[in-house]
Amino acid sequence: MTSGNLGNSTSATSPAHTAPDLPAPVSHDPFFRTATAPAFTRALLAGLAAGRYAAVRVPGFMAPERCAEVLGALEERAFDSYGEARVQPPVMRFGVGVSDHMADGGLADSYWPALAGHHEAWQGLGLSFDPFLFCREGLGAHWPGGAAVGRRGGRELGAGVAREPNQGFRVHFDDSLREYADDLLDVPLIGQFAFNLYLSVPPAGGETVLWRHRWQPEDESHRLPASYGYDEAVVRGAESLEIAPRVGEALLIDPRYFHAVRPSRGARRIALGFAVGIGASGQLLTWA
Repeated sequence: MTSGNLGNSTSATSPAHTAPDLPAPVSHDPFFRTATAPAFTRALLAGLAAGRYAAVRVPGFMAPERCAEVLGALEERAFDSYGEARVQPPVMRFGVGVSDHMADGGLADSYWPALAGHHEAWQGLGLSFDPFLFCREGLGAHWPGGAAVGRRGGRELGAGVAREPNQGFRVHFDDSLREYADDLLDVPLIGQFAFNLYLSVPPAGGETVLWRHRWQPEDESHRLPASYGYDEAVVRGAESLEIAPRVGEALLIDPRYFHAVRPSRGARRIALGFAVGIGASGQLLTWA
């Protein structure tokens, strides 16, 4: 067949020259979403780890009377603040976390005596149950191996803290693999979540906002001086979702996405919180 025959084989209006139908442009990531369920199932936790969801929320995770018991005890205690040189605006907390005891990419020795005081303070609340054990049991009920407090050097880290970010948390991300030079826990982690259980919420504000953006080296140009946080310009143009807190609800997010908490208006926002890792052993491991 000659080239002339090829040239005459179809006309300009032939289907062979018709532009194919293109799929409609996608304006959002269908996996950047929140799942709501009556419990933390194995499928939901696996989906969160795999990137099928950005967050999982379980309404009514803790009964109102139990929330009221913990909240009532906490409201009678004075809260400390995170290190104000690093955390602005101030965030109040009851308990001890690893973030205030970091040194040279590791965990400072000062953490352990502070943790002993943390245990004493929580035991002093006189609660009828252990709220962090309750949360771990609910979180790991459908996960092989369940959930346990993580260890470092064979010693248990803190189980959790109560946090009160009434002026909000700045835009930031959490990733122990980037924050620590070596593994934080004795068991290497292959995934990380952040857990919150809301005891008190304001009538307005207090939302958790997640952006579909994970850390990139150029983001450091937006980091605020001597701060854990970033200027919000770091997520400009990124897809986002907003989650309003509800009393008794548990929220699990992928904290490697940049996220923030909006200021509260009208009442205190108090939540129990801790980090959750999926260990190389397959078990869920928590720390604060």
